[in-house]
Amino acid sequence: MNQLRAIDRLDTGPRFTEHDAIRLNRMFRGSETEEWLSAVLRDGLAGDIAIVSSFGAESAALLHLVSQIDRSVPVLFLETGKHFPETLAYRDQLAERLGLNLVNLYPELEDLKQRDETGLRWSYDPDGCCELRKVRPLAKALASYDASLTGRKAFQSSTRANLPRFEIDTSDEQGRLKINPLIDWDADRIAAYFEEHDLPRHPLVERGFPSIGCSPCTRPVAEGEDPRAGRWAGWDKVECGIHKPGEEPFL
Repeated sequence: MNQLRAIDRLDTGPRFTEHDAIRLNRMFRGSETEEWLSAVLRDGLAGDIAIVSSFGAESAALLHLVSQIDRSVPVLFLETGKHFPETLAYRDQLAERLGLNLVNLYPELEDLKQRDETGLRWSYDPDGCCELRKVRPLAKALASYDASLTGRKAFQSSTRANLPRFEIDTSDEQGRLKINPLIDWDADRIAAYFEEHDLPRHPLVERGFPSIGCSPCTRPVAEGEDPRAGRWAGWDKVECGIHKPGEEPFL
């Protein structure tokens, strides 16, 4: 007798949908960060996860949180070739101290040769520079993951003020989750966390850099300015292209 068998099909649908993001936001409404982040990581609620970290002014808080739950989570760092030396030293310091699973991502050499041979594209086309050195390498790496953790916080700028904890990554059609564990943390809570766990500060913070990116496109911030005012100063640009203002769902 012939037996029926299931026909193998390749699932080409998105990993997650807006409905999934809404459900997760509702599921953990009112939960403390450590509680819901632990559940997400330990119970596999978001599949395979990586952290995307710039090792910036406040990065140590999220990196420490995750390291206390699961040190095997990959920490993706975009090695653009334009970082401050202090950032690279800070990355190595935190990776050793917290036992991080650090993964350095590099731009394609052929892309740089064709589109930024002089290394000066940042000076006349910062969007193009970010595309080569950040957006493309990260997109390639994230194709292997179902979700990414970011260090974005609502107080950092007006474009991040209404971000939820869970959202869909709109950079492609794969339906990855973008998870923002510290979105509702303010500057005082972050400072208290640093002090409680004796975490080292990025050496540029005390020199007036509350938000730190690549060295050619980052300046110190004056008192009273938006914390991200020093990023791409003089350009109509507030994000590198990894996070896009106006595309985040307001949940």
